[in-house]
Amino acid sequence: MSEADWKPEGQESKTTQVEIPNILPLLPIRDIVIYPYMMLPLFVGRDVSIRAVEESLSRDRLIFLVSQKNSAEENPNPADIHRVGTIASIMRMLKLADGRVKILVQGLSKGEVDTYLRERPFFEVKIRKVIEPTLSEVPIEVEALMRTAKEKIEQILNLKNLPPEIVMVTDNIGDPGVLADLVASNLRLKNEESQAILEIFDPIERLKKVNELLARELELSTMQARIQNQAKEEMSKTQRDYFLREQMKQIQQELGEGDDRAEEISELRKQIDKAKMPPEVKREADKQLRRLEQMHPESSEASLVRTYMDWLVELPWSKRTKDNLDLEKAKQVLDEDHYDLEKVKERILEYLAVNKLRRKIKGPILCFVGPPGVGKTSLGRSIARALERSFVRVSLGGVRDEAEMRGHRRTYVGALPGRIIQGVKQAGSNNPVFMLDEIDKVGADFRGDPSAALLEVLDPEQNHAFSDHYLNLPFDLSNVLFICTANLLDPVPPALADRMEVIQLSGYTNEEKLEIARKFLIPRQLEDNGISTKHLEFSNDALLRIIAEYTKEAGLRNLERELASICRKVARKVAEGKSELTKLTRANIHSFLGAPKFLPEAEQEHHEIGVGTGLAWTSTGGEVLYVEASLSKGRGNLTLTGQLGDVMKESAQAAVSYARAHAKKLGIEEDFYQKLDIHIHVPAGAIPKDGPSAGITMATALISALTKRPVSRDVAMTGEITLRGRVLPIGGLKEKSLAAFRAGIKTVILPDRNEKDMDEIPKALRRKLHWVLANNMSDVLKTALLNGKRNAKETQRAAAAKTKLGSAKGKLRRGARPLPKSHGDRSIPLRP
Repeated sequence: MSEADWKPEGQESKTTQVEIPNILPLLPIRDIVIYPYMMLPLFVGRDVSIRAVEESLSRDRLIFLVSQKNSAEENPNPADIHRVGTIASIMRMLKLADGRVKILVQGLSKGEVDTYLRERPFFEVKIRKVIEPTLSEVPIEVEALMRTAKEKIEQILNLKNLPPEIVMVTDNIGDPGVLADLVASNLRLKNEESQAILEIFDPIERLKKVNELLARELELSTMQARIQNQAKEEMSKTQRDYFLREQMKQIQQELGEGDDRAEEISELRKQIDKAKMPPEVKREADKQLRRLEQMHPESSEASLVRTYMDWLVELPWSKRTKDNLDLEKAKQVLDEDHYDLEKVKERILEYLAVNKLRRKIKGPILCFVGPPGVGKTSLGRSIARALERSFVRVSLGGVRDEAEMRGHRRTYVGALPGRIIQGVKQAGSNNPVFMLDEIDKVGADFRGDPSAALLEVLDPEQNHAFSDHYLNLPFDLSNVLFICTANLLDPVPPALADRMEVIQLSGYTNEEKLEIARKFLIPRQLEDNGISTKHLEFSNDALLRIIAEYTKEAGLRNLERELASICRKVARKVAEGKSELTKLTRANIHSFLGAPKFLPEAEQEHHEIGVGTGLAWTSTGGEVLYVEASLSKGRGNLTLTGQLGDVMKESAQAAVSYARAHAKKLGIEEDFYQKLDIHIHVPAGAIPKDGPSAGITMATALISALTKRPVSRDVAMTGEITLRGRVLPIGGLKEKSLAAFRAGIKTVILPDRNEKDMDEIPKALRRKLHWVLANNMSDVLKTALLNGKRNAKETQRAAAAKTKLGSAKGKLRRGARPLPKSHGDRSIPLRP
């Protein structure tokens, strides 16, 4: 609102009536609504509008001003123009250089379009004059409305710091309609709202509507003033704090006291020199320090730069630990911490030997792959102790954000370096043993793939200049000895697996578990539970039974839990005052641990037709797998049961195809597949099974059923079969051999191409078993199948032995101990 906008003629002009004709030229106007007694300049540019102005000047200078409905319409039709407008007088006209016309108009009274007489070359309309009702005496209600409106105008003027002379204009108006028009013309209303007020002919109703709009404007003005005051107060407080701080600095300097900020900058400069950074890093550090000096200490940017500087000066750019190059001492440390694991120990000692001779070599990237509980993580800690280096472990299980590895950009709030740089800082040296645990559990989502970020970290050709997103500077990781661990190598991306030296850690044999329990687990549990060898003693038989019947794993975690359970029970006895020695034997284990949790697979009592003994690998070690084949009259259908996977089903189909192709050679009817239905079943149906290594076992069981020749119960086999009968190599030979031995099997058939893997089998086990290397199915059948006569004799001999044993049991004297079952002894593995 301004004083120049408010130019009503007052009450005198209202009484001075101007003779207004019924036919007038019409000027459509845009983005504004003209009210009576309102004076303002208009710029006219359209040809139709200029013609209307010229026609008005040629008559009596009167024109009808009406607002368009759509201001964007260049050539409006009568339908695009409102019906109600204002009759105005053209006070002055000025032609501009660009062809437009500037006119000064003053509203006289309201009018309404009756009919359009013509549209070209200008709009000419017949109008109806709107005569508003006059009030001879102003009622109290109307007076109150007018006073309210005037008070609100005064409040708005005070909030906006406008001159008070404007109030004098409103005080001189006594007509409610004129006051309403005057206020509406000076409020910032939308075109539709202004037109709606113009179309209210009752002055009292119009004043009520204007009062509502004034209330809204007052509320907006109040809010605006409050926001401006708050901003001014904040600015004033900041300036005041700055001046006070500067004064305090001057006072401290006068008193000779130190400046904390100057001391901080000086300390950072000393730390930069002490860190012995590479030239590129030092240049960046000096640049950031100069920036920090020029910043206000309380600003948010200064806090970010200060945090960044702290990371730069605390990283071990040139600090490294001295390696232990004494090979004998390193070997002794590794042997103290772990039993066996010769491959890993040998690789670490080789690294030390090369480092001793050459002094400057890149750190190897090792990856230990093996089942849970075999000691992969503790092995990393042991390697760090043997090398006398710092040890850092980062668990990657469940990590899905690429920024976890590389860090976040400094522009983000709360940004930090990635786990690699954090781990190096935690180690305090640039050559730690850095363990990336569970690398096969890394995931990926919309935030990126962390394993892709590890490609640079685990590449000796690239990690000498590893760039973290937060630091944005190269850091040398080539001296770091990275050790990754995984349970399975399959989930690891091929590009990442190619960068690592993979060392397979297979599960422990029962004998190895016995040694580890003796040397490491039992002493640790005795100490943890507050007892000693004076209170508890384990026999080898008892430990072997715990391993075989109370645990079923490749590692040692469950074995340690069982030992801890026994130690706790003994500790309770000691705490109750019973301090005598407790001897744990094979006979009294159940009193501490209860009934056995796992029973070994029972061996077959006879040589049976259609039952072959296979060997399977699991994550907890090896297992014996029996394959049963049965024939019945039918039409050649093949049924496979036992929750078999796709690969295992295909192996069964290959076995059937082999039998059909070699039926004549095997002495089988060549059309057997047309008369018989074949059913192959692998027991333990609740356990999923898959893999090709049971191929020769399925073929042997099937051919046994077809030829009526029994399969030897003392023979176990493993190998993949082809349609031509070739036996292909398999994996997990060590675990499968141990499973065969535990089941009391004497002969193992394996592919001849697995001969190279027999070095993995313990020597004691190799001497105990008879090994048959098979090149094709003929070699397998020659060893596994027995002839019919031999089978009959064996069956009679077994039945007689069983009868004799039964009569002996009936004649046992009271107190006499029964003979142990032969297969029970076989279920206990080798004893040292």
